[in-house]
Amino acid sequence: MTIVSPETSHALSADLFAFQGQLTAEEQLVLVELREFLDEHVRPFADDWWERAESPRHLLRRFGELGILGYGFEETRPFASSSAFRNWIGLELARCDPSTAVLVGVHVGLGMGSIALGGSQEQRAEWLPRLASGELIAAFGLTEPDHGSDTARGLATTAERRGDEWVLNGAKRWIGNGTFADVIVIWARDLADDSVKGFLVRTPASGLTATKIDRKISMRSVENADIELVDVVVPERDRLQRASSFRDVARVLRHTRLESAWHAAGVSMGAFEAALAYAQSRTQFGRPIASFQLVQQKLADVATNITATLAIDMAASRLSDDGQLDEQHSSLAKAFAAGRLRQSVALCREIAGGNGVQLDAGVARYFGDAEAIYTFEGTHEMNSLILGRALTGIAAFIS
Repeated sequence: MTIVSPETSHALSADLFAFQGQLTAEEQLVLVELREFLDEHVRPFADDWWERAESPRHLLRRFGELGILGYGFEETRPFASSSAFRNWIGLELARCDPSTAVLVGVHVGLGMGSIALGGSQEQRAEWLPRLASGELIAAFGLTEPDHGSDTARGLATTAERRGDEWVLNGAKRWIGNGTFADVIVIWARDLADDSVKGFLVRTPASGLTATKIDRKISMRSVENADIELVDVVVPERDRLQRASSFRDVARVLRHTRLESAWHAAGVSMGAFEAALAYAQSRTQFGRPIASFQLVQQKLADVATNITATLAIDMAASRLSDDGQLDEQHSSLAKAFAAGRLRQSVALCREIAGGNGVQLDAGVARYFGDAEAIYTFEGTHEMNSLILGRALTGIAAFIS
C-alpha cells in the first residue's frame, strides 16, 4: 500500500496510511468539525481537569448539539454511517483527552448501547433521543467490589421481583459517570431463576448511594463511583425487556471492547503528536533531539504501533458493519491495541525525558490514562483467554 500524504482527506499526521480516507466525505466532514470543537473547547482545559480530577460533564450537552452522541441508533442518527466512522469519533475524543472519550463512551456505548440492545421499542423511544441530545446522562453498573473479570459467574447484586416491582440489593464499583448520571443501567442476578437482568435505575433513587472514587493515577477526569444499592425499587417497566442473561451483557461489551481498541489508537496518537512536537522543539547538544537516531527510532516504533492498531480496528469495524463481529474479534483488537498503547506512551514519555512526568510537556496525561485502558473493558489476560477459547475450542477460565 502506498503511504498517502497526511494532508489528503484531512488525515492526521499519525495516520500514515490515511485510513480516515476510507470514510465517506460526509463522515470526514463531521470529524473535521469535531476536531475543531475539541481544539477550542477541550484541549486547552484538559490538563486542568485532569489535575483537579474534575469531570467535564458539561460537554455532553455540547456533544449532543454537535450530534455525535446519536449516530449508532436508528432513532437518533442524522444519516446512516459506518462502524469505523462512529469509532473514529471515539478516537478523536481520546486523541484530545482520554477522560472525555471515556465520559462519552460510558454514556453512549455502555448506557445507550444497553438500552438499544436490551430495551423494548418503547424504552428505546423514551430514552435514546434524550440521551443523544445530552439532556440526560447515562452510566453502566456491572463491575462489583469483589467481582470484575468473573462477573459472568459471580455477580453478587441481586434482583427480587415483588409484584410489578423489583428490589435491587448489592454494590457496584468503578462506575463511570456514576456520581451524576440521570439513569444507571444496573445488572443484577434474579433470585428466582439465577439469570442476569438489566434495570434502568432513575436517579436519585431511594436506597442508592454513589460515592466518588478518589486518589487515582489514571483517567482522573472520569468520575468513577462506588455504588451501594439497599432495597432500591425499580418498576417492571424499567427492566430491560430484551435482556435476560449474561449473553446480553456480552453483546454490549463486544462493541464497547472494540470502541476501547479505537480509544487506544487515539491515545497513542495524542501521545505521539505531543512527543514529536517536544522532540522538534527541545534542543540538546546544540540541535533538536528529533535529529538523534535513538529518538527517531522511538517515534518510528510508535508510528508503527499506531498503524498496526488502526489496521486491526478498521478490519474489526468492517466485520461489525457486516454483522459478523464476534467476541474473539473485539477481544483481539482490544488486547493488541492496549498492549501497543502501553508500549507507545512509555516511548513517548522517554522522548520527553524528565519533563515527560509533568503535565506541561504534553505526554504525562496520556501516559497515565493508558493504564486504565489497558485494564477496563476486559483485562489483557481475559481478552487473551477469550481469543484462546476461539482458537482451541477449550475454555481456560478458572471455574
